[in-house]
Amino acid sequence: MHELTKTPPPRRPDLHIATEGEFRGWRTWIRDSFESHVGPFWHRIEADGSVRSAFRVEKKHLNGSGNVHGGCYMAFADYSLFAIATHVLDSRAVTTNFACEFLDAAREGELIECTGEVTRAGGSLIFLRGKMMSGTRVLLTFSGTIKRMKRKPPPQPNA
Repeated sequence: MHELTKTPPPRRPDLHIATEGEFRGWRTWIRDSFESHVGPFWHRIEADGSVRSAFRVEKKHLNGSGNVHGGCYMAFADYSLFAIATHVLDSRAVTTNFACEFLDAAREGELIECTGEVTRAGGSLIFLRGKMMSGTRVLLTFSGTIKRMKRKPPPQPNA
């Protein structure tokens, strides 16, 4: 566990809350080792119930030109899909569709934030869209679909 986090209630043992630093009070998931490696990415629920995700650009996020790598943008946008869906998602899920438009570059030291909305939440599919920004600059717009995963019963022993 990251030393700046504490463990939340047992419902989501993979959800951790920062206890100090720039993202104090923000949440992150630690179950996804890829996101933990390329992040850290954070999210919080705002007073109005909306969700905001954020990360601070470090050298490891940059491409050869000194801009945030497009793959980092996409990984953060995918993380943000699940954060945005937090109010309607109560079980495991996977991204089944993702589309984005790259609009501007970001550099080391910038704070990148995502906001968005659930456009429809059905029985198994959740449709979302979002916007990634640095200050007032729009960096990326994206949309995606998340599929809720059904719990599979444990395998039965062979008779």
